[in-house]
Parts: sequence; structure tokens; C-alpha cells
Amino acid sequence: MTAAGPLLLALSITALAWGVQGKKQVSGSAAVYLGQPRDTWRPLIHIAVNLTKIRDIKSSFQLRTYDPEGAIFYGDTKNGRDWFILSLKDGVPLMQISRSGVLVNVAGGPKLNDGRWHTLELSNHGHFVILDVDGSRGLVVGLQSDTIEEVISGSLRLALGGILIPKESLFVKFEPQMDACVREGSWLNLSIPWEMDVDELRPCYQTIRPGSFFPGNGLAIVNASVLQTDLERSVTIEFWGDFTKMDGTIFSIGTPGHALTLALSANNNTKKVTLLLGGHLVILKENFKRLEMTFGSDSLEVRHGGHEAKEILSPLKHAGLLNKLRESHIAIGGLLGEDNVGSRFLTGCLEKVRVQGKDVDLDRAVKHWSISSHSCPM
Repeated sequence: MTAAGPLLLALSITALAWGVQGKKQVSGSAAVYLGQPRDTWRPLIHIAVNLTKIRDIKSSFQLRTYDPEGAIFYGDTKNGRDWFILSLKDGVPLMQISRSGVLVNVAGGPKLNDGRWHTLELSNHGHFVILDVDGSRGLVVGLQSDTIEEVISGSLRLALGGILIPKESLFVKFEPQMDACVREGSWLNLSIPWEMDVDELRPCYQTIRPGSFFPGNGLAIVNASVLQTDLERSVTIEFWGDFTKMDGTIFSIGTPGHALTLALSANNNTKKVTLLLGGHLVILKENFKRLEMTFGSDSLEVRHGGHEAKEILSPLKHAGLLNKLRESHIAIGGLLGEDNVGSRFLTGCLEKVRVQGKDVDLDRAVKHWSISSHSCPM
């Protein structure tokens, strides 16, 4: 067996259990949510096994996600000198391998971020590592060099949802946080439990749909860089979803050291959406599933339910509104302010948040642990 065999093929996990001496551990049958908040590159669970105990060179598991990018599985030998990473990037599988200083990366196969369960199987055939997706060939990676050493003893470390080496070692960069669920894993025929790197595992939703889910416990702070566009005259922010099923603060902006600039909120009882901007108050009563706000230097245009219905606030008391917006902190799901005092955290599903026509990825935001970036329960 080559080093690539055990190194690449441990890809499954599921089922919570208590380990010995009170340690929480994981073994292999129930679903596990990979998007549980923790340090950015820190794995969710991990295990270390002796290479001599590995008898099966095939692993399989099921993956479900709407997230286009994130870490799924990591494995290494020689204490991290040889390593393997399976991730998604732009929705397709990406494998990165480092062995004896030889680096290889291959991306391809079908897009997997469609919210369906997909069965992934990794197997080793000599110098080739093969990834099959739903019974069809997905990726094939060949790795051969005179400098590569065979590894038949020592320790094999495996991890889910993160890596055990410095991120600088990667030659294809990606965002590690992933709103995804893994289940029904079979890992090299290993039966020993995995150790958890968190106090408690968060369960997966039974069924999901695209969007970002806010359960009413906190907010997400989006980096103002999403507003650093080349367009000088206006910035457009869009919110998509069923506003009649939302309750709480959807969106707020403010600049450090100053009073709140804008707040957008929904009331599930009255089925009204309220926009407060300085001394301006706009109440939207119609049922709609898209709200678009275009900020100008001294104006704000609000469109909802299509381009027919709109409100225009101009001139505004906030001179230089557009510049202030670009200098602001942006909160989704709550009110900006010290310790979030007065916040009515959002309960509901935002199907999309867009700035200048581009989707905002909440994986890149500073958010409360309860928020799901790419999926909402049905």
C-alpha cells in the first residue's frame, strides 16, 4: 500500500457517542454538521490511528450542501509532512496532495452544492487516487516520483472540517468554513471513535433550501469592503426572501462612534416592513419577496416586489450618504450598537443578500454561531 492509500481514504463520520473518561466522541452513523463555528481552520473532529491497523483502502460518505466552498476532509502522515485535503471550490471537488515535497492539486467533476445528498467514494489504485461521485468517475489523481517514500508504519491523522497544518502550506487557497452535512460514512473499515474539537455537535437540518437562516439569536457583521466598488454614483443592496415570514431586524448600518444610520425590520404580526433612516420612516405593506435599496450621495431609492413599486427619499438629511455607507459597519439580522442593546434579532430565511449584483457570502462575515450561511430549514 502506498502512502496515498491510507492518507486519502478516511472520509466518513456520523453518530454521537460518549467516549471513555467522559470525553465526547463521534463514530459512524448519524449526520454531522460541518459548519459549526470554531477557529477558522480548526477541524470539527479528528482521529489518529496506526497505519498497520488499516486494512481497507476505500472510504465513502454522503455530503449535502448549498455552500460552494469549504474544507471537507484532511489526512496526513509523518506528523504533517505528507498530507491530503479534499474540499469544494466553486462547487466542485478540489484535491490537494503533498508527498515528499511533491505538490499536486486537481479540481473537477460535477458541482455538488445543489442541496442534494451525494455519495462520494475515495479509493486508491497503485499511484492513483480516484474520487467517484454518485457511482460515476469524478476525479483521478496520479502521483509518482523517485523522491516519494513508501509509508507502511507510523501514525495516520484524520480530520473533518479543517486542517492540521499551517494554512500557508496550501497552494490553492480557499475559504474553510462550510455550511454542509456529512452522513453514512465508512472510513477505511475503522470502528474506533473520533474525538470532538468542540464541546457539543450541532445537528443537521432534516431538509433544507437555499438561503441564510437566522433563528433569532444573533447577527452577522459584514466587512465594509463589499461596498468598495468602482461605481461612484450609487450602491445597490438587495434582500430576497418571503418578508411576511420574517420577524425582527433585517439590516442596519452605522459608522463607529455615531448613532445608527439605517435600520430595516419586519414584523410577522402586522406583515409590514419598516425602514428608518434618520428622520425618514417608510412603511411597506405589500407582500413581496425582493427588496432593493439604491444609495446615492444624498438619496435612497427603495424598490420592492418588482420595479413598479418604489419609494424615493431625496434630498436626505444625511449629506454624503454614499460615502458614509462605504465607511459603515453593516449588520444583517440585528441592530448595530454597543452589546446589541435593543436588537430584535431576525427570525427567518434570507434567500439572497446582494451588493452591486454579487451575492454576499456570510461565511466571510463575523456572525453568531446559530446562523447558517447557505441553508434554511424547510
